[in-house]
Amino acid sequence: MARAASLVAGVTGRWGRRRFAGLLGAMLLASTAPFVLAQSQSQPQPPLPTLRLTAGLYVIQAEVASTPAQLQYGLMFRQRLEPQQGMLFLFPRPTEQCMWMVNTLLPLSVAFLRDDGTIVNIEDMAPQTRTSHCATEPVRFALEMNRGWFAERGLGPGDRIRGLPESASPR
Repeated sequence: MARAASLVAGVTGRWGRRRFAGLLGAMLLASTAPFVLAQSQSQPQPPLPTLRLTAGLYVIQAEVASTPAQLQYGLMFRQRLEPQQGMLFLFPRPTEQCMWMVNTLLPLSVAFLRDDGTIVNIEDMAPQTRTSHCATEPVRFALEMNRGWFAERGLGPGDRIRGLPESASPR
């Protein structure tokens, strides 16, 4: 904050300082709004619609997070995740997605998926951390499962998750 105050003081003129301070405040509010929203809620989001996915012989019941609020909230504050249960994050377009574990109580693994369901990379994530876990290429999907779920089933990059929403495929 001291740095922000010195930036404001460096702007000349009474109106210039006020405008700059207002702009700086708006930028800080916008950049921290998702964190503040997540911190202000302490309950898991209600169960989302589910989708049946498969990974070879394995069946996954995945809740689908697709709205900005659902994507942001994810599995925060969940106390338990059944062995074949997960959450599929459906992003609007393929980009280099990253996940973190703020307010997430369960250890998870996340598989980043191409549009055709091919696993790009898998990251193990520790609960209640701010460490970013990122896709190694632009993806539209991320699938979170209990930590170790993919490894225990011998699934890794190049394997495919089937049953992803068709509407998300490029036309």
